[in-house]
Amino acid sequence: MTVLSVRHLNKTYPAFKLEDVSFTLEPGKITGFIGRNGAGKSTTLNSLFNFVHPDSGEISFFGMDFAGHELEIKQRIGFVSSGVNYYANKKLKTISRVTSSFYNNWDQAAYEKYLAMFHLDENKTPAQLSAGMKVKFALALALSHNADLLILDEPTSGLDPVSREDLLEVFMDLCAQGKTILFSTHITSDLDKCADNIIYIKNGRLIADCSVSDFEQSYRIASFDSAEAMREYQGISRGQRRTRKGCTALISAADAQTPGLKLSPADLESIMIHIEKEAE
Repeated sequence: MTVLSVRHLNKTYPAFKLEDVSFTLEPGKITGFIGRNGAGKSTTLNSLFNFVHPDSGEISFFGMDFAGHELEIKQRIGFVSSGVNYYANKKLKTISRVTSSFYNNWDQAAYEKYLAMFHLDENKTPAQLSAGMKVKFALALALSHNADLLILDEPTSGLDPVSREDLLEVFMDLCAQGKTILFSTHITSDLDKCADNIIYIKNGRLIADCSVSDFEQSYRIASFDSAEAMREYQGISRGQRRTRKGCTALISAADAQTPGLKLSPADLESIMIHIEKEAE
């Protein structure tokens, strides 16, 4: 069964258009959702739950239409939005007690495990937490009701490197248990560590939906001594990126046999930077 299916999702604003976005999530996989600020990631994620009302499109979870099975679906999903807001002066233990009452499968032991892992003090209030600690609290709540699917908007934003590493290990442990995770991020190195698949959105349009390895292997990075030297290959190169010794461009794997190119493997960050610079 498909965990999440999105078909032909559209949303138009005065200055932005989300256009014909379609993708599915495989069970037991981690999928990274990437794109620049304003590309449409949050609009897409919020549309899944009707926080943003899409103009058209079909969305189903676990084979069920969201509109007709909202309560049942929400019991099986953990969601953390990019704007984490709670009652500023309520203690965390009060917020967690209220939150737990909404879920049939709330796991108090799991919640306490994540509190300890993230070094959270339940007697503090959100007003006393840093931005990173607020994210950790939101994650602790989302991870504590045995959700089959986790949808997380920038979950590693504001976390220090050690906390990010701990969280990625949690993600991988959950996927080993058959859980499915979709999370947006600008930290592409996190995806290199844990993601199976990526969804890449640019200017409101989906430009990639595939495995991380397939995406990376479909490109190479070509190095040039100067922008002038790169111009000879402008028909096959994408996006100029300056370096201390000249510049680089993105080359498709199909063009990698072109004579005279100095090539190196491409990772997610370098591919994304070159593709985004292509339009500049």
